[in-house]
This record gives sequence, structure tokens and C-alpha cells, in this order.
Amino acid sequence: MKIIGLSGGIACGKSTVSKALRALGAYIVDADAAAHALSQPKQPLFNAYVERFGADIVSPGGTLDRAAIARLIFADPALRAEVDAIAHPLIRAEAERRLGAARAAGAKAAVLDVPLLFEAGWDAIPDETWVVMLPEEEQLARLCARNPLMSEREARARIAAQMPLTEKCARADVIIDNSGTKEETQQRVKELWRERIIERA
Repeated sequence: MKIIGLSGGIACGKSTVSKALRALGAYIVDADAAAHALSQPKQPLFNAYVERFGADIVSPGGTLDRAAIARLIFADPALRAEVDAIAHPLIRAEAERRLGAARAAGAKAAVLDVPLLFEAGWDAIPDETWVVMLPEEEQLARLCARNPLMSEREARARIAAQMPLTEKCARADVIIDNSGTKEETQQRVKELWRERIIERA
């Protein structure tokens, strides 16, 4: 089974590429989905966050107040690093469990979909890495458009919190420019799937 590490900057269109790969038959291991599952009440990440921040980050409905956590960690790089050190090992273990399930199911290819693939050191797991990119100002515009309540300053802080896209692209085996139409990006993914998965099987 070939493992593709899929990453990219925030709001660059990684989800579009992931969906296109799923449609082509790839088994998707989504780190954000794994984190969400682990963040449910009484699950390991939920317990770790409550232990660190207290009951103030639990919503009236009993779930984590993800927006409150984001405000805390994006305002304090040291706190963000501390939280990452707690969360990443738990999420990685779950992601590797899901990759094992994909292998057991006989999948031809699995996609490890991780926003912080390089930052977290997970790029050692896949056979090759694909990065979805946009020009910086277009990335900012898309982030603000999808989060109308987020100020430009907050949006720039979110972008700055990640490894620069230029560095991600320099480290990637494949770069997918998502500045065209969705159809163009989907066509590019189909070409890559044929060239790098089907023809190399």
C-alpha cells in the first residue's frame, strides 16, 4: 500500500484534493477527523484539554469549546507548543491505527491528510508528500471569506502559525497549485493518481 502525505496551508484547498482522491479510490486517514473523535467527552484528548485548561473550555452542552481553545493557543505560541506536545502523540497513534486498517483492507493507496504534516514531523510516515498551495494573498482572501467573523489580523496569525508555504513546497514531492478552478484541480489530481499510483503499481 502506498501512503501519500497530504498537506498545505490553511484555506489552500486541501479538502478539495482529499475528496478527489477519495473519489478515485484512496483510503483517507484524516488527522483532523481523528482529533475530533479523540476530543469527544471522556475521550483521551478531551480529558487532556480539561486537565490542562479546566472546565472553562467545556461548553454548556458538555463538549469542548474549540473556538475558546483556538483563541487561547493562537494568542500564545508557547501555550500552543505545549498543547501540540499533548495532542500530537494521541492523534498520531490513532492515525497510524487507521493506516493499519487501510492496509488490512487491501487498499491500493492511503492518504494521510494532515495540515501540520511537516511541523509535527509526520512526513516520515508517508512514501511521498503532496502539498496544496495558493499565492499568499489569495490564501488570505479565502480564509477570510470562509470565516466572516475572523479579522484579517486573526487570519494572518493563523497563516503565520504554520510553516511557510514556500518551505512546505520545497520539501514536497508533489505540488498542487489550487489557484485555478475546482475542475482544474480535480483534473490535476486524476493525472497524479494515474501517474504515481496506477502506473507505478
